[in-house]
Amino acid sequence: MHELAFPLLAGLILVALAFDYLNGLHDAANSIATVVATRLLSPVAAVGFAAFFNFAAYFLTVAFPSLHKVAETVGKGLIDQDVVTPAVIFGALGGAMAWNVITWLRGIPSSSSHALVGGLVGAGVAHAGMGAVKWAGLNKTLLAIVLSPMLGMMLAMLVMLLSSWALRRSTAGQAERSFRAMHLVSSAAYSLSHGLNDAQKTMGIITVLLYSTGRLTGPFEVPHWVAISCYVAMALGTMTGGWKIIETMGSRITKLSQHQGFSASTAGSIVIFCASALGIPVSTTHTITGSIIGAGVARRASAVRWGVAGNVVIAWIITIPASAVMGAGQPPFFDDPPGVGVGPPPCPPGGGLPHRYYLAGRPLHHPSDGPPPRAGEDYSIITTR
Repeated sequence: MHELAFPLLAGLILVALAFDYLNGLHDAANSIATVVATRLLSPVAAVGFAAFFNFAAYFLTVAFPSLHKVAETVGKGLIDQDVVTPAVIFGALGGAMAWNVITWLRGIPSSSSHALVGGLVGAGVAHAGMGAVKWAGLNKTLLAIVLSPMLGMMLAMLVMLLSSWALRRSTAGQAERSFRAMHLVSSAAYSLSHGLNDAQKTMGIITVLLYSTGRLTGPFEVPHWVAISCYVAMALGTMTGGWKIIETMGSRITKLSQHQGFSASTAGSIVIFCASALGIPVSTTHTITGSIIGAGVARRASAVRWGVAGNVVIAWIITIPASAVMGAGQPPFFDDPPGVGVGPPPCPPGGGLPHRYYLAGRPLHHPSDGPPPRAGEDYSIITTR
């Protein structure tokens, strides 16, 4: 257990919620790019629509608690839960937020999910070495980097084919009206799946922080106040919107019709709902981009601007390494004081007696001092002499 004063703990939780807000801001394009690009909804109406369904995912997890598997993966499935400290959490959030801001300012639809994964792994390795990494959970997430856009692309092409066949006897006007209605429903489903998967990543971070500081005990479980706070933060971020990224996702990769928008949203929501059920923190950005490309390719390959798509792929490849490097710079003011929770104080270089650590003006106990101090002593404020 790592003791942390309540004001610092509250501040760290606020930083995590700030990341969740930034995640909603950065990933708003995922939820509304297709409806804005096809002019199904105005931008203002679209962000409100997406924010509502992002938050509605909370009620889905209340009805089906097993859908919180993504939070468990992030909280204890990537880095050994026992080595997580407040410094590791701060490093993970700092690295992810820095990368999100950089890509948001440049209008690059990189993955907030993988920025957080990279930040967490980088901070964990910097703190405890490579042994802290849980490779099963990390490999599952890394595999999703490749599979999620591919599955999204193939499913979007399949939905395009099946829906074209289903409405083959309809007139152009009838088909357009049908696709507009189905596109709205599929966009709601996609926003719901986006909130379900993405908000849980911050929930996992906050929950493991609470466990590491002794505020929670027992089985790993996300408190309701943490869940609702994360959903609110993400919904507020979505309402703010990231218009540069929306432009890239909705029109620069390929021009979308209502049919293509419906197909992309449907494919993306299927992939993300399945990933959430399996506890995989999948990238919603990767998934919807692959789905949009698949919907464009289904019409004709030349409809996709492959140069823009290539730039997006490059951003995906460097997201985890870049955020890991940023997350590795842990701030010292969140580290444990020397001698707390790590046994006797270390000997100075070159040998000799260990340094003495002092508590409230008295020397902190060392094995050579005889009997241990009285139970209940406050070890949270320590100075050296």
